[in-house]
Amino acid sequence: MIGGIGAIQFKTAVDGAESASPGLLQGGVGTQASESVGSTFAEVLSHAATKTVNTLQGAEQMSIQALKGDADTRQVVDAVLSAQQALQTTIAIRDKVVSAYLEISRMNI
Repeated sequence: MIGGIGAIQFKTAVDGAESASPGLLQGGVGTQASESVGSTFAEVLSHAATKTVNTLQGAEQMSIQALKGDADTRQVVDAVLSAQQALQTTIAIRDKVVSAYLEISRMNI
């Protein structure tokens, strides 16, 4: 299970893209360039980043509740592990984006 940026969110995004433009995921058959997909890449990244930040804040709040004695240790561990996985996933995506940018910048025109 991956926290903020999990397979479920990507499945939801793919399902949303498929319903907006059915041919898009099948090689573009029957789609036109003027059709909108529904969400831009920037919107998807923004949504994923927001969910990651919310996961991290939730883990922090759970830790504070544990210090007050209001939360169980298991809840804190689950929240912290979820935040850790979300952060690791975000870092992996960032590394891929930077790598792609560097590769494009090295291309000869």
